Amino acid sequence: MSRINKFFTTLIPVGFLWRLTFLNILVIVTATAISGWAMYNTACYLAAGVGNLDALRQQQFNSTLLRYLWIFIIASVFIGSLLHFHLIKYLIKPIRNLIQSTEQMRLGHYPEPVKVYRKDEIGQLVIQYNGLIAQLQTNEEQRKNLISDLSHEIRTPLSNLSGYLQGLKDGDIIGEKTLFASLHQESSRLSQMIEQLEQVKEWDYLSTQLIVKKDTYEIEDLLTQCVAMFDRPWKHDHIPIEIEVESCELYINVEGIQQAISNLLENAIRYYDGLGPISLKGEKQGKEYYISITGPSMPIPENERENVFNRFYRLDSSRSRLTGGSGLGLAISKEIVERQHQGEIGIETTDTSNTFWILLPR
Repeated sequence: MSRINKFFTTLIPVGFLWRLTFLNILVIVTATAISGWAMYNTACYLAAGVGNLDALRQQQFNSTLLRYLWIFIIASVFIGSLLHFHLIKYLIKPIRNLIQSTEQMRLGHYPEPVKVYRKDEIGQLVIQYNGLIAQLQTNEEQRKNLISDLSHEIRTPLSNLSGYLQGLKDGDIIGEKTLFASLHQESSRLSQMIEQLEQVKEWDYLSTQLIVKKDTYEIEDLLTQCVAMFDRPWKHDHIPIEIEVESCELYINVEGIQQAISNLLENAIRYYDGLGPISLKGEKQGKEYYISITGPSMPIPENERENVFNRFYRLDSSRSRLTGGSGLGLAISKEIVERQHQGEIGIETTDTSNTFWILLPR
């Protein structure tokens, strides 16, 4: 079956090439014949009127002219057809490569990028096709990584829950408040992970849309609302909070920025370690608006600062798993800020604190 497909894959461009060549030959023959006929009659008329030739010499002149005219027509058609064949063969070479490349994709293999020979319409088609292949490969790798990371992340809490429940069933473990609190923590962690996966899916979908719903909104009100959502954790853990926000209206997706800020505040609470307040600041900086959230915490190593925004990434510290982090909050914030608002997000670290900052265009 694959040989038949390969045969037709090769035959299609060749058939197209021959059809195009035949059409061109027909056009050349027609144009040359009409031009030759016009030249022949014009030359015969001029020779008869100006040359003062007798009938025999006029007939010889006409015969010689017609013979050379036929030679000229045949040579023109032959040479023109050969040139046309090779030129068209060169022009459709990228199309033939595209057909072979799509055949490899149909068989489940990602082909090598097709070479770009020129920058005309066909060249642009090849460039777009290569970009499509690269995007498909990236999506496939992300899908595999997501499945691998997700299975790894879910395996631990499920194993813990299964082990504890099996122990309770067999009577090896006696139910007590501490045990049930641990089981509840693992269950909550699974629920949070699934909820954030839904958020990742939603923002991945929105990132592919050309139009994202945005409104002009007072950023001071939005930041104040985000802080108010964590009023219970502030009081329960006795964490002081400082807010210093400059008023400014921004054109944003309100739900998205609220989600991003909430993720950063939740991150600051989860990893709070030390003394001093968590500080939220917002100020105008030229054509951008700068938002920062600073909290006392263990410093993040320099070589891991970029990785903390990757999905499911965790620092090599047990504190992440103990506090139930899913490794998705920062990835969601990055998705919202950079892809939905063309902003920037980053981190700065000192010996006693970490600062996550966001730049949004005004």
